[in-house]
Amino acid sequence: MAAPAPRATRTAPSPWSRVVGAVVLLTVIISVLLTAFAWPSVRSSVHDVPIAVAGPPAAVQQLRATIDQRQPGAFDITEVADTTAAEQLIRDREVYGAIDLTSGTPQVIVASAASTAVAQTLQSVAAGLHRQPGGSPSTARDLVPLPADDPRGAGLAAAALPLVLAGLLAALLLTRLVAGTVRRITAACAFALTGGLAVAAILQFWLGSLDGAYWANSGAIALSIAATSLAVLGLESLLGYAGLGLGAVTMMLVGNPLSGTSTAPQMLPGWSGSLGQLLPPGAGGQLLRSTAFFDGHGAAGPVVVLATWLLLGVGLCLAGHLRARRGGGTEGVPAQPVAVAA
Repeated sequence: MAAPAPRATRTAPSPWSRVVGAVVLLTVIISVLLTAFAWPSVRSSVHDVPIAVAGPPAAVQQLRATIDQRQPGAFDITEVADTTAAEQLIRDREVYGAIDLTSGTPQVIVASAASTAVAQTLQSVAAGLHRQPGGSPSTARDLVPLPADDPRGAGLAAAALPLVLAGLLAALLLTRLVAGTVRRITAACAFALTGGLAVAAILQFWLGSLDGAYWANSGAIALSIAATSLAVLGLESLLGYAGLGLGAVTMMLVGNPLSGTSTAPQMLPGWSGSLGQLLPPGAGGQLLRSTAFFDGHGAAGPVVVLATWLLLGVGLCLAGHLRARRGGGTEGVPAQPVAVAA
């Protein structure tokens, strides 16, 4: 005769101190999330945005004084002799736009592909020059416009978060599904290549959010995904699940909000814009703008940042591998379900 199945024991209620602790922890988490994503947007303003001013020295100095009076600290002005020099600085991504005084009538030259927010700010400056007593009507010209299918740059801005998530998801899945350091690194690089090809195809051929060479855009996206995924993989290899958490916080809560992809790094509060450009999300966004709209100009800095994170991730993976071998542990083995006998 079969023995009756044992009754399930009732779990004792948690102590109230644990309930209070859970509530406090959740409150801290939501506060940190809100601060990470809302603070850069709410505190964004124009400060030290590099622009060029072309024209006679006397006219340039007068305009500089006017701008400093109306918007102190807003622009970092580079004086050039003529319109050609100003346009070259824009194409080289040295400045975001220019004010041309060479013809007597102020003309504002913008590059909406570099930043729609800065372009709008310069257009408001043009309107302000027109409203001055005795001022001549000023015009605005977009030297490097966004694609006609996406004139607001919504696709490029919206792609920033999925690219970060792709790198984090790759690291998480590879630690669970793939054993072996070399195999994990190979899988991360292979996914970066295929992911770069897929994302660039969607943004460029379907949504129309990118211009430029498809292969260059694919390479920029692939390098961004590889830098994120390998950095997080390296942290996990060395620190375990704590490394996964550290990598996720660094890329998601710090790197993504401070990337400046939707506005410009110079519009983020204080030092945060400079910090964001040293992390893969910010460097990846700037690199993609360079390849898509500026023929690769301004790409050197972001490439160095992304390559540094990629190599750092590979180095951490190898360090974790060597430590596991010295300790006699099983390195790079995915977690397996454990059967529990009743």
